[in-house]
Amino acid sequence: MICRIALAVFVLASMPLYATTYTLEPDYTQGVFRWNHLGFSSPAAQFAQGEGTLEFDQADPSKSSVTVTIPLGSLYTGVPALDDHFRSKDFFETARFPTATFRSTRVEKGAAADQLKVTGDLSLHGVTKPVILEVRVIKIGTNPRSNLPTVGFDATTTLKRSDFGMGKYVPQVSDEIRMQIISQAVEAKPYAEYLKAQAEAAAAKDAAKK
Repeated sequence: MICRIALAVFVLASMPLYATTYTLEPDYTQGVFRWNHLGFSSPAAQFAQGEGTLEFDQADPSKSSVTVTIPLGSLYTGVPALDDHFRSKDFFETARFPTATFRSTRVEKGAAADQLKVTGDLSLHGVTKPVILEVRVIKIGTNPRSNLPTVGFDATTTLKRSDFGMGKYVPQVSDEIRMQIISQAVEAKPYAEYLKAQAEAAAAKDAAKK
């Protein structure tokens, strides 16, 4: 009995009592969206270099939250003329609205152990609307390259672009946009120390060359 109580105390003590703060890695945070073009094709485009913070409680995901900001100037379709059109007043109007932001308001467990349902507010093109993300936690562990605690996940949702004032060419070009968000996040404190060490090492290397 004493051994069992001691083991229970040890397990409880080793479990985090609060959500852990993670920093989203910009190089691995992007959004990919796809639409129907005149019924003939389903082109895709992407945004990259998203930044934000994840408060993640593995024991109780409902205590988690996420905020992410994506620079819309990173929009890329592979077609330069289309990139320019998307950045114009006809669509994202990036000169006036340079970023999109998502802030979660509720996190719920999904149907499977690795699934979450995240409700939040998406601010895009000067409009803020509630959206629901279907999230899959891909992996929780230690990054073998940086040796830092890391969590990886992806999320999907469907938006109506007309809800955000970008309804040009509807219905010939679909109003519904299928979106996938890909990200990995690193525990914030050791990640900050890691980046500082890298910057100092780079500075020392540059100084040695002079």
